[in-house]
Amino acid sequence: MAERSSHEHQHEQSKTRARSPSKPSQLDHKPPADVAAAAEKGLKLRAEYRRGGTTVGIARARDLQHRKHLSEQTVKRMVSYFKRHNVDKRSDNFGDDGNPSAGYIAWLLWGGDAGQKWAEEHMKQIDKTKQEAKTQRTSSH
Repeated sequence: MAERSSHEHQHEQSKTRARSPSKPSQLDHKPPADVAAAAEKGLKLRAEYRRGGTTVGIARARDLQHRKHLSEQTVKRMVSYFKRHNVDKRSDNFGDDGNPSAGYIAWLLWGGDAGQKWAEEHMKQIDKTKQEAKTQRTSSH
């Protein structure tokens, strides 16, 4: 009977950890399909028109497109991005798929309107979960 290598064992452990959160109240930071679709659209428009987005925005789009689990910090950064760049929606060609503005492409890279809505709602859930945990700790003493 062949023994498993330590690499195989570590891989199995990491797969198990990824499937079962350590706490039942832990939130799932996986972006929904509509956010992934917006990011994918942004990547396609950027490739076609060669404008919009930074290296960070492109990396974010790839994570969103593949629906990777995001850290709490990343969700927070998404909320900040959308707050800062909401003004981009006022520019000409924002939302024009035939001749998109750089701001529109960048917005899509971060998940578009669906990404903004998800990140803001998800951040509220994160804050609520933290507050509940804090309340439980203080009431149990």
